[in-house]
Amino acid sequence: MRRSDKAVTEQAAIEKIFRAGKTCQLAFSAEPIPYLVTLNYGYHDGNLYFHAATEGRKIDLIKKNAQAAFTVALDLGLIKGENACSWSVRFQSVVGHGQISLLENPEEKRKGLDLFMAQYSDAEFSYPDKMIQATAVFKLVISEMTVKQSRVDE
Repeated sequence: MRRSDKAVTEQAAIEKIFRAGKTCQLAFSAEPIPYLVTLNYGYHDGNLYFHAATEGRKIDLIKKNAQAAFTVALDLGLIKGENACSWSVRFQSVVGHGQISLLENPEEKRKGLDLFMAQYSDAEFSYPDKMIQATAVFKLVISEMTVKQSRVDE
């Protein structure tokens, strides 16, 4: 990272950013241009969890190349300045990449959905077998990431 003064390296601070996030942009390798989608996610122990329909472009791309890039960003507000060059944005972000695997076993899918839902609620949920069969659940194991923030305390 070019601006080491903006780097976040403490694991507790990184976990806090992941917990505060509500959406993740996930980028897949696709020709002639990358395919980028915004998804809800769950985070647990260095892994991101997602769900989708069992068919579609995301699933096709995962089967073709399971490597993906991601970003989670928190917009903490605009900072207005006296001139154009002094305007800024307060933010925290995580940018990285990793390997995606489709969870096939119904119990793995339920666990993945529990981790996904824990991002948004402390409630417990149940998932009917029919829903489990109709839902793709996938996990991205983070292999590398950089975390940065800017003007968080202002």
